[in-house]
Amino acid sequence: MSLTDILSPSDIAAALRDCQAPDSFSPKKFFQISGMSKKTSSQLKEIFRILDNDQSGFIEEDELKYFLQRFECGARVLTTSETKTFLAAADHDGDGKIGAEGINLFIYR
Repeated sequence: MSLTDILSPSDIAAALRDCQAPDSFSPKKFFQISGMSKKTSSQLKEIFRILDNDQSGFIEEDELKYFLQRFECGARVLTTSETKTFLAAADHDGDGKIGAEGINLFIYR
């Protein structure tokens, strides 16, 4: 399964266009534009599984900086500031990584 099986390719493209400039990425806005914020919990878990590059059950800081590239190969890497802000917002237990529940809670709050 790929992200385009769950999300519209045009919505993904629009979300990526919105954050092309360094330090312009807003996770909340990206989730809204890409359509992730309209998906069910089970669909979000599938998206998370796809985004979890090493299939560890978590997205760590090293994986998170490549978040946009999981949606499109040529997308930019998140800046250090964007990565740390995203991690801090979605890491609800402070362990330095994001689990599927962390993404779900972050999207729906």
